[in-house]
Amino acid sequence: MLIIPAIDLKDGKCVRLRQGRMDDSTVFSDDPVDVAARWVDAGARRLHLVDLNGAFAGEPVNGGIVNAIASRFPDLPIQIGGGIRSAETIEAYLKAGVQWVIIGTKAVKEPEFVTQMCREFPGHIIVGLDAKDGRVATDGWAEVSEVMATDLARKFANDGVDSIVYTDIARDGMMQGVNVEQTAALAEACGIPVIASGGVTNMDDIKGLSAVAHRGILGAITGRAIYEGTLDVAEAQAWCDQQEK
Repeated sequence: MLIIPAIDLKDGKCVRLRQGRMDDSTVFSDDPVDVAARWVDAGARRLHLVDLNGAFAGEPVNGGIVNAIASRFPDLPIQIGGGIRSAETIEAYLKAGVQWVIIGTKAVKEPEFVTQMCREFPGHIIVGLDAKDGRVATDGWAEVSEVMATDLARKFANDGVDSIVYTDIARDGMMQGVNVEQTAALAEACGIPVIASGGVTNMDDIKGLSAVAHRGILGAITGRAIYEGTLDVAEAQAWCDQQEK
């Protein structure tokens, strides 16, 4: 199982939000490229980047920083989300050296867009499903729908989506622990790898996810915990690797 450090970009800085609220952010660094280097040095084998301004604007805003990180670490797999709502944006990110793009809001509002992008960019599309009580939320979590995450995940699996990033928004940035059971249930329901996100706080969460990783959990995205020091990237990744031997 992969430990995937999150670098959330807002106004050119590396920040964390609580429960997706732009007005409740903590700045952790003015230099996101340096932050990326820190996690790579700690042994991260994949990075999760989010263009927060882009998520709200509906188009890339911090693209320059994403490109800078990708060019500094050409061999590092990177996934990017936030404001990805056109084929042009996807193509630009893939050309810049990003491995996967995460389609979020648009995947829920226009599922056919995902079908089309999977055809155009096979193997490079991840869908980000944000859910509260199992129901899908969109637009930077401002709207909660009646759509069940498991139903949507099954549809996207059929489209050829590479994996799903599943965020429990009730727990994200709150340091309250990850929703292990719901994450594993989603992975089993859709049959493609799921990356857990939201609430990964310490080694207990990593151990909990690792115990059900065989049900289809590819990795865990962690943000606030690694910036505030309740989780150590190197220790967590080493522990996961040990379990798989």
